[in-house]
Amino acid sequence: MPITGGLFYHEYEGAPLGKTPPIVLIHGAGGNHLYWPAQIRRLPGYRVYAIDLPGHGQSGGTGQQTIASYTSTIQEWMTSIDLHSAVFFGHSMGSAITLSLALEYPEHVLGLGLLGGGVRMKVNPTLLEQTSSPTTFHNAVEALVAWSFAPQTPPELIQMASQRLAETRHSVLHADLIACEAFDLEERISEINQPTIIIVGEKDKMMPVRYSHTLSNSIPHAQLEIIPGAGHMVMLEQPQVVSRILLQFLTQIPY
Repeated sequence: MPITGGLFYHEYEGAPLGKTPPIVLIHGAGGNHLYWPAQIRRLPGYRVYAIDLPGHGQSGGTGQQTIASYTSTIQEWMTSIDLHSAVFFGHSMGSAITLSLALEYPEHVLGLGLLGGGVRMKVNPTLLEQTSSPTTFHNAVEALVAWSFAPQTPPELIQMASQRLAETRHSVLHADLIACEAFDLEERISEINQPTIIIVGEKDKMMPVRYSHTLSNSIPHAQLEIIPGAGHMVMLEQPQVVSRILLQFLTQIPY
């Protein structure tokens, strides 16, 4: 699992180069590539790249305060590994980066998977305040984890997510939330014309279902899948269901 272009990434060689479209997974705020479960990091029949954004996981650097900065970093990483184009799946903040990639570098984006996303991503002011200081960071972690999962989620999954988020530097999560707060594609969202699948948990409190409806109504021919009983961390809560939906979507990508 190398570091190239400043980014650590996990590569699953599920298919020879050129046989099926490559996939790039982009995690959400304060996350890392492990927020994508193995069922998605290892989609059968596909070459899958799961990256750690700058300052996250095993990547160096610091968290960026704009979605545009993350977008350009990923484009530079693609160039460094000679990856011309891919299908991008993004969760939460990762979906914002995925949308930005589709608008700024459309020739490199074959398709989009948007999980728990929206045209805008307004952040609770209390979270911004709590993540700005190491002394209150734990309060933000508790709140984010509480809002991220559906009530019936197994406790061990919630505990794992809480531990991973607590290991993130407070400055990195704070920068991510600043980037999310400023994100707004309302004026440009209809310009996206790549094949798009939108997935949202029925009980998502962070980015409620109405945000996904707005995405689906704004992007031409976008498909919307609402996962019953799942929350914001839909891919961790229902990995088999989400992987099946993504695999079906991938068969529709011209390549």
